Amino acid sequence: MTEDIHPLLLCGGSGTRLWPLSRKSYPKQFTRLTGAESLFQASARRLSGPGYAAPAVITGSDYRFVVTEQLAGVEIAAATTLIEPEGRNTAPAILAGALDLQARAPGALMLVAPSDHVIPDPERFRAAVQAAIPAARAGQIVTFGIRPDRAETGYGWLALNKAPEADFAPVPQPLRGFVEKPDAATAEALLADGLHLWNAGIFLFSTDTILTAFETHQPAMLAAVTRAYQAAARDLHFLRLDPEAWAACENDSIDYAVMEKADNLSVAPYGGTWSDLGGWDAVWRESAPDSAGVVTSGPATAIDCTDTLLRAEDGQQALVGIGLTDIIAVAMPDAVLVAHRSRAQDVKKAVEALKKQGAKQAETLPRDYRPWGWFESLATGGRFQVKRIHVHPGAALSLQSHHHRSEHWIVVEGTAKVTIDDKVLLVSENQSVYIPIGAVHRMENPGKVPMVLIEVQTGTYLGEDDIIRYEDIYARGQGAKG
Repeated sequence: MTEDIHPLLLCGGSGTRLWPLSRKSYPKQFTRLTGAESLFQASARRLSGPGYAAPAVITGSDYRFVVTEQLAGVEIAAATTLIEPEGRNTAPAILAGALDLQARAPGALMLVAPSDHVIPDPERFRAAVQAAIPAARAGQIVTFGIRPDRAETGYGWLALNKAPEADFAPVPQPLRGFVEKPDAATAEALLADGLHLWNAGIFLFSTDTILTAFETHQPAMLAAVTRAYQAAARDLHFLRLDPEAWAACENDSIDYAVMEKADNLSVAPYGGTWSDLGGWDAVWRESAPDSAGVVTSGPATAIDCTDTLLRAEDGQQALVGIGLTDIIAVAMPDAVLVAHRSRAQDVKKAVEALKKQGAKQAETLPRDYRPWGWFESLATGGRFQVKRIHVHPGAALSLQSHHHRSEHWIVVEGTAKVTIDDKVLLVSENQSVYIPIGAVHRMENPGKVPMVLIEVQTGTYLGEDDIIRYEDIYARGQGAKG
């Protein structure tokens, strides 16, 4: 019988190099960049099925309901969802996942994988993982090295003792060492010698092995994360790590904290296609450019262009490129990026510049995702705002009131169950209802299909923090949005 592998999906990070599509409010792992599913959903599906236990996920508080919703969309339930009080890099996150798995299944095998990678051949990847099980069970920390097809400067590399087998069979071998992201000349040499692979940041080990490694090389971090885990608070089906103990953890990657210090490292070569989609140049590369090297997405048109990516995200846009070479153009409703393809790694500089200007586009999308659905602002004036609100079947907003605004709701799809003070009524398509300032109210979707309404707010202050919350099925605190 095949031994179950327990995946840990790392689901933090803001994906600034894929701005403006990926932003802090909704980073790249949740977006549909190269297919019908999000990167997170594809990662969860890839690490499921025979031989795999239910995955654990570690993420930030802002993304906890997105994680739940997206897993439900691919009919996968998490074994546990750990909530980081703040991002502390991969070492504390992996350690927390290992402590949780050790409590649930002592000595089990854990597969750590970022949730924003593209691996088009999941069967081949799962075969590589299976081939690495004996080494992991023998006490090795196994990392997976990707066969390089170019002199990439954006990745770290892994040094081998001997060349992989001719067919690139995933036979683990001792790892000679790590190579930091190289300059162009060094990358060419690494590619040419046949003894280096890309570092994918994917690991397989037993919980006993990794906990011993932390005890040996990072005892202070082990103590802090253990305190954070032992003092964790249950919140619905989430486990919130203790903020005070978590703050004492050093901000460090697993490579620096443990891997570069350990002497029980093996590498399993992987010969299939892989990408971390670390920039728009990678998205262009993984999106099957046509014979002219052109990729278009959404309402985008390329005329006499070469080696160019044109992507429009709004159906009412029309993005047209004429005579472009080596250009990336990404149009969102509230922001547009135009960059030379060779400068794709510098997109994060745009985010930094916008943050200094105080521009909300730096981190926030026009569409605001909530546990019950999402909303987007359609028009805003001095004393009014118009929103489109989408509520999932069976979902409900909190019971709330506002000090400074009244609201007028017009249902355009589905049926809303509306509470206003002591009245409860059903509002169907083409019907509307008025909520005065100060009225205690709630909207719910009692149906089996999404409910969409247009909300017109009027008042002296229209901020999302003008909420007095009386009851919330999602256990959000006072002042939380939505």
